[in-house]
Amino acid sequence: MGEESYSELGTEQSVKVEDADWEGKKLKRRSPWLLPLLLGTGLGVAIAFLGMGVVSNRQTPSKNAVTKSTQQVAPTMTVTVVSAEANSIARTLSTTGTVAARDLIPVLPQTNGLQIKQVLVNEGDTVKAGQLLAVLDDSLLQAQISQAKADIESRQADVASNQANLEAKKADVASFQAVVQQKRADLAQAKAKLEEAQRNYQRYQQLAKDGAISKQELETRETTLKTAKEAVRVAEENVRSAEADVSSAQANINSAQAGINSAQANVKSNAAKLQQLKTQLAQTLVRAPVAGTIAEKLARVGDVTGVPPQTQVGNVVGGTQKLFSIIREGKLELQAEVPAVQLPQVKVGAAVEITSDADKRVRLQGRVREIEPIVNDQSRKATVKIDLPPTNLLKPGMFARAAVTTNTTTGVVVPQKAILPQPDGSAIAFTLLGEDTVRAQKVELGEILNGGKVEIKTGLQTGDRVVVDGAGYLKDGDKVRVVGG
Repeated sequence: MGEESYSELGTEQSVKVEDADWEGKKLKRRSPWLLPLLLGTGLGVAIAFLGMGVVSNRQTPSKNAVTKSTQQVAPTMTVTVVSAEANSIARTLSTTGTVAARDLIPVLPQTNGLQIKQVLVNEGDTVKAGQLLAVLDDSLLQAQISQAKADIESRQADVASNQANLEAKKADVASFQAVVQQKRADLAQAKAKLEEAQRNYQRYQQLAKDGAISKQELETRETTLKTAKEAVRVAEENVRSAEADVSSAQANINSAQAGINSAQANVKSNAAKLQQLKTQLAQTLVRAPVAGTIAEKLARVGDVTGVPPQTQVGNVVGGTQKLFSIIREGKLELQAEVPAVQLPQVKVGAAVEITSDADKRVRLQGRVREIEPIVNDQSRKATVKIDLPPTNLLKPGMFARAAVTTNTTTGVVVPQKAILPQPDGSAIAFTLLGEDTVRAQKVELGEILNGGKVEIKTGLQTGDRVVVDGAGYLKDGDKVRVVGG
């Protein structure tokens, strides 16, 4: 700008100053305090216009120089890039639930009325099937076992005594049977004599009729006949008496045998009682019915089995106090609640990712085992049971989150490090144009994948090269030096 321009500008400014002076004179009469303010304002405006003209003329060539210099500056940022790739992406349904034992086995005392003497495990312990968990007081059972053994010995002595008596009774029977045989022989002999006496008497009767013998002699033969008859009668009575003795001896045998049977029955009864006591003695050793993890320890030293303390009334199962609870094989499940409207998306066997807000180390892979057939009529949700892998990070009763895989699709994925969150909640990635220029590309994120990758719903295509290392230091249009990808 020449001297003429500066002159015109000075004249114009002078006019403005004069106008301001005139206005100041008018206002001075009304508000004396405004005059210095307006005068200062007018001078400031004039100086500002003058300065803007000078600066404008001086900066125009400088701006061109900067632009020209920028085009010639070599890239200084070194970055690595990767190509966006196609990958299988699992669509998931997010829900929450409670960790529970898949199969919780109660351990009950097998005998009641005994005091707990020892407790050998604690909650959280891993146990094997048959492992000793607690010991009950067996002193009373030991005393009863000793008494039962004594009773058995006594009954066995009774058996031996009755067997000896039986043998004696059998000997009596044999003796009486011999007597019977003898008496029967005597009877046979008496009968023979009777027959002979009868024949003689009949013959002598005929002789007496014929007058061959005397009447006295006939009377003698009659007496002999009567004597023979009496002898037969006595012999028969002796036989009957001997047979009665045999019957009595046989009855004694039966009585002795009954005594033996009774004694043997008592022995068996006492032996059964002894076996029962021994079984109860074995039951004073409380053992784990299955292998697993101790979830509850309710047994306390000094408690009496079958008589739960007031604080454990709720732990009675089938009328018996529960001593322990075991998670069979330590298997856990997540009982997740899924709204009825989303239930058709869940399939048995579907993969599930388990996480916990309380413990970031929890990142487990489970699987849907069962979908309960009943929907809660209040919450309108159904319980989905998800098998969990073995872990020490989760306990029954804990809260956990579940991402249930509903289907699998193919999508574009890139490393999470390539994504830059923005203040407005959106996200961008820097893509490589040509070989050394980057462009900020807005992207829409999808599923977070394993291996530090993320799905890109929109904004990128398969094969696009995106900046990974160094992305956080770039801006749109920067020149870069690529060392990878």
